[in-house]
Amino acid sequence: MTLARLAARHGVATEYSPSPGVTVRVPDATVVAVLGALGVDATTPEAVAAALGAAERAERERLLPPTLVRHRDGEPVRPPAGLPPGTLLRVTTETGGTHTGPDWDDLPPGVHAVTAEAPDGRTATSTLIVAPARVPGPGRRGYGLLVQLYSLLSTRSWGMGDLGDLRELADWAGRVHGASFLQVNPLHAGVPGAPSDPSPYRPSSRRFPDPVHLRIEDVPEYRHLGPGHREELDRILAEATELRERVLKGALIDRDAVWALKLRALELIVTGVELGPGRRADYHDFLAERGRALEDHATYLALAERHGHHWRSWPERLRTPRGAEAVVHADAELAARVDLHCRLAWLTDRQLAGAAAAAREAGMAVGIIHDLAVGVHPEGSDVWARQGDFAAGMSVGAPPDAFNARGQDWGLPPWRPDALAAAGYAPYRALLRELLRHAGALRIDHVMGLFRLWWVPEGREPTEGTYVRYDAEAMLAVLVLEAHRAGALVIGEDLGTVEPGVREALARRGVLGTSVLWFERDWAGGGRPLAPESWRADCVATATTHDLPSTAARLSGDHVALRQRLGLLPGDPERERAADAADTAEWLGLFQRRGMLPEGRGEEEASVRAVHRFLCATPARLVGVWLPDLVGDRRPQNLPGTWDQYPNWRLPVADPGGQPVTLERIAASPRAHALLRVVRDGTGAPAGARTAPPDARPV
Repeated sequence: MTLARLAARHGVATEYSPSPGVTVRVPDATVVAVLGALGVDATTPEAVAAALGAAERAERERLLPPTLVRHRDGEPVRPPAGLPPGTLLRVTTETGGTHTGPDWDDLPPGVHAVTAEAPDGRTATSTLIVAPARVPGPGRRGYGLLVQLYSLLSTRSWGMGDLGDLRELADWAGRVHGASFLQVNPLHAGVPGAPSDPSPYRPSSRRFPDPVHLRIEDVPEYRHLGPGHREELDRILAEATELRERVLKGALIDRDAVWALKLRALELIVTGVELGPGRRADYHDFLAERGRALEDHATYLALAERHGHHWRSWPERLRTPRGAEAVVHADAELAARVDLHCRLAWLTDRQLAGAAAAAREAGMAVGIIHDLAVGVHPEGSDVWARQGDFAAGMSVGAPPDAFNARGQDWGLPPWRPDALAAAGYAPYRALLRELLRHAGALRIDHVMGLFRLWWVPEGREPTEGTYVRYDAEAMLAVLVLEAHRAGALVIGEDLGTVEPGVREALARRGVLGTSVLWFERDWAGGGRPLAPESWRADCVATATTHDLPSTAARLSGDHVALRQRLGLLPGDPERERAADAADTAEWLGLFQRRGMLPEGRGEEEASVRAVHRFLCATPARLVGVWLPDLVGDRRPQNLPGTWDQYPNWRLPVADPGGQPVTLERIAASPRAHALLRVVRDGTGAPAGARTAPPDARPV
C-alpha cells in the first residue's frame, strides 16, 4: 500500500481499467521503474517509505505549487487557498506590471510570476497561467481537405509534395471550391541521416519545421545565382526532374533522395548569393526571436552530419548543448554548418507563412491546419537539447485493447510532468507558439495525452506499462492561451480508448473532437450506425484518416484483401470478409433510406459521394475530405502494425489503379469536382469562382 500511495502522489497508476468492469493490476516492477524515471527511488521498502515521507513533508511546507492555473470562465480569479495568514503575494505580469492583494480578477491573460512571503520568513515563487475560458470557435460551418503533403506531387515538385504545392492546393480549393481549410500532416523536422524514418509522427524536433518541404525555386536568392553556380544547379534540376518522373511512373517516394538534392541546391544558394539588407534584417530578427532553441537545433544537425544522429554515442563533451557550444565556436566548419541550418529553418518558416497567406487570400475561413505529433524520436534534437524534460528509459505507447492484444510501443520518450510544472510549462508553451505562428488551427494527435500517457519501461513489453498523469488543467490552460493569442482553432484526435470525462473536459475548453464515420455507432442501442442528427456538433467529421483505408477501399473491401495478403487478419479470412461486407451493406442501406444514394448501390463514385452527403447531414462544425478520395485512391498512407511489409508514408496520391496523380490532374478531374460540389453544397460553404475547370478530364 505504501508503494501505491507514493505512486499516486506522482501520478503513476498502479491499476487501470481497459473496459468497464475490468481492472488490471500494474506490476510492481513497472511502478518502480516509472518512479525511477521521475527521480523517485522506490527500489526497496525503506526507499519507498523515505520517498513518501519526503513528498508529504515537502507538500506540508511549500507555500505555492510550481505552477498555478486560472481560467477566466466567469468565476472570480483568486489566489491559492490555504496560505498562512498574513502571507504577502506579489504578481509580476508578463509585461512587467505588478499586482498585490487578494483580488486577481484584473490580471490579464498571460504567463505571470507570483512571489509569496510568509510571516515565518518562508518565500516561494510560482508561474501563474491565466487563460481565457475557451479556444476560438470556427465561426460559420465549412469543409476542407486532409492531405499528407509529401504524397501530393505536382509537375514542379522534386519527387515529393512541398510548400509550393500546398500553396497551389490552397489557392485552388479555396478559390474554386470554397473550402475553409487544408489539414496537413506534421511538418516537423525529421531525424537526419539515411535511411531516415519516413513517418512524420516520429520527428527529431516538433518545434522546428523540416526544410525538405521547401520549394527551392521560390527561395528569393535562387533567382540571383550567378553563372558559376547556375551550371551545377541545372544539373541538380535535371536530377530532380528524373526523380519526380520515377515516382510518377510507380516508384516510391524517396525522401532521402529528395533531401540530398535539395541540400545541394540550398548550399549553392546560401554560399553563392549574399542576402540583401532587408532579407538579412529579417533573418536576424528570426534568429533573435528563436534564440538558443534554434541554435541548439542547428548545432545538433551540424554535429549529426559529422557524427551521425545517435547523439548518445558522440564524444562525451558533445552530448549536451552547452558542452558542444565551445566545440562549435572553435571549429569554423561546424559554425558554418550551424548557420546553414539556421538559415534553412528561416527559409522554411517564410514559405510556411506564404502558404498561410495564400490560404487566407483564397478565402479560407480557417486556413492551414497544422498537426502536432504526440512525441519525438529518442535520438532527435529535442531530446538532445532538453534531456531533463524527458523521462529516461521510458517510451510512450498504448495498453492492450480489442484491436491489439500486445499493446503498442511507439518509441517516443515522454515529457516528465514534474519537469514541465517546474519550468512553468515553458517547453510546451514554446512548442505551441511556434506551431501556431502560421496555423489557422492546430490538430493534436492523441489529444488524450494531455491527460495521461501510457509509459513503457525500456526492455519491457507494452503490456507491462502503466499510465502516468499530467496536469490536464495546466496543459489545457496553456493550449487555450496560446490558441487564443494566435486566433486559432484546436482539434483533438480523440479516437480509440478515451478515459471518461476527457471529451467533456476538452469540449468545455472549446477543443473540437474527431469523428470518423465508420466508428460512429449507437453502442448503447445494439451498435447500429449512429443517425447523423445524433452526432456531436463540436467535431471535424471525416470518412477516414491517414491510419485507415480510403473510402473507396473501405466500400470495395480492398482493405480486407490487403490485410489478408500481409497476414494481418486476426481471424478467418472468409469470416472477416463477410463481416466487412455486412458492415458496408448496413451503411449503404442507411444512405439509401436517407435519400443520399439516388444513383442506387453498385457505383463506387456514387457511394463515395453518399458517404460525404451523410457527413454533411451531421451537425459537425467542420467536415474533412481525405484528398485521395477525390480520385478514388485505394491505398492507405499508413497501415498500423506493419514496418517493412508495407510502404508506409511513401505513396503518392494515386488513381484506383495505383497510377500516381499529380495536383494538376486532381484539379482537372470531374470525379474530384463532383465530390467537392456535394460537400460544398452540403455544408453551405460559399461557392468558388467556378464549379469545374474548362479542361476537366477523367482521372
